[in-house]
Amino acid sequence: MTAGFDLQALAGQIRDARGVAHKRDIDAVVARLGLTSRRAAVPVGDDCAALPDGDGHLLFAIEGFLDSFVAADPYFAGYCGVMVNLSDIAAMGGRPLAVVDALWSRDAAAADPILAGLSDAATLYGVPIVGGHTNTRAQAGNLAVAVLGRAGPRLLTSFDAAPGDDLVAAIDLRGRFREPYPYWDASTGTAGERLRGDLALLPGLAEDGLCRAAKDISMAGVVGTALMLLECSKVGGVIDLDAIPRPADIPLARWLNAFPSFGYLLSVRPERTAAVRARFAERGIAVAMVGQLDASRVARVRDAPGEEAVVWDFSIGPLIGCGQDDKDAVR
Repeated sequence: MTAGFDLQALAGQIRDARGVAHKRDIDAVVARLGLTSRRAAVPVGDDCAALPDGDGHLLFAIEGFLDSFVAADPYFAGYCGVMVNLSDIAAMGGRPLAVVDALWSRDAAAADPILAGLSDAATLYGVPIVGGHTNTRAQAGNLAVAVLGRAGPRLLTSFDAAPGDDLVAAIDLRGRFREPYPYWDASTGTAGERLRGDLALLPGLAEDGLCRAAKDISMAGVVGTALMLLECSKVGGVIDLDAIPRPADIPLARWLNAFPSFGYLLSVRPERTAAVRARFAERGIAVAMVGQLDASRVARVRDAPGEEAVVWDFSIGPLIGCGQDDKDAVR
């Protein structure tokens, strides 16, 4: 429960969190590359680049990993190379086709646990690794992994959340933290059939027209990810902190910084919320309506007594600088 929390301080902690700070770096990059407008042929700000292709879309994404993470937990870094990319594909209502990796390591022995993680995840999730780049004579270990996927004509995007939508969070709580990191692992040690079936929920929602907007919960945490969704869709909203699904023994402050192996935010029309929630619940995934969206362009959090605190006001300044109209890009 949030009773007894200093809500304003908590909002500040979310805003200043390391994961949100990393997302803040995106603004300068997209501005330098001229990628700010959501009216571009391929809008930037989604979990993947969605490239029109025939009667559907090709989905293309990449993840790079901090060298400290690769050094500390090389097997899980390799495993995440596949897992987090597949989450991005699912977040857009797609299914993965193939993965490639770029790996730098000091020698073959240092590369081996990373490659083992990549291989195990690819096998469990049923997605082939089809090539990449390898250097086993580097000064330090680094890893980047890219994925190609495909979706039909109906996408889940970061740009289609609308005022009046319910904000729904679906998170697999059947896991554990990989201490001392904020990574909530509900994937390793789980049957591949279940992992594949859980990911298939997202394209199913898109194909059945139950949802149009979604985002994979990233290192920015639940609220930080919501900020990016709201910014790209040019909306605001309020998030009820007590409604966010979380394990009973994990403090809220820590959970708000967690990066779950399976976690999504979905913007859903109220008349479809029950059907969306039912699909996740049927597979044992914790799901709840955690807020509502409005036209304010201000993101707030709310505690149990009903008090609110502003986390980000997009009318004052951007977070990632994506999803803007051309007139908004002049700052």
